[in-house]
Amino acid sequence: MIDNVLAKIFGTQNEREIKAMQPMAAAISELEPQMQQLSDIDLAAKTIEFRERLQQGQTLDDLLVEAFAVCREAGRRVLNMRHFDVQLIGGMVL
Repeated sequence: MIDNVLAKIFGTQNEREIKAMQPMAAAISELEPQMQQLSDIDLAAKTIEFRERLQQGQTLDDLLVEAFAVCREAGRRVLNMRHFDVQLIGGMVL
């Protein structure tokens, strides 16, 4: 009973976790125009840049927003399909 009341007030744990990821999805969307301006070669070079940044001590979480923005743009170019924000959040969960 109390659990149900608390879930209605604060949301379930899953709802809170998804809500916490929404700002990252928004940040990915903000990078979209910048990624669209990159050439195919520059977009592919981002992978090498990410590896170098990891070797320099950055974490995967540090790269997440930019890496997902690159992934979204690659999907748009190759498959002519743009990832929706909910798909990006699903990728973050995994």
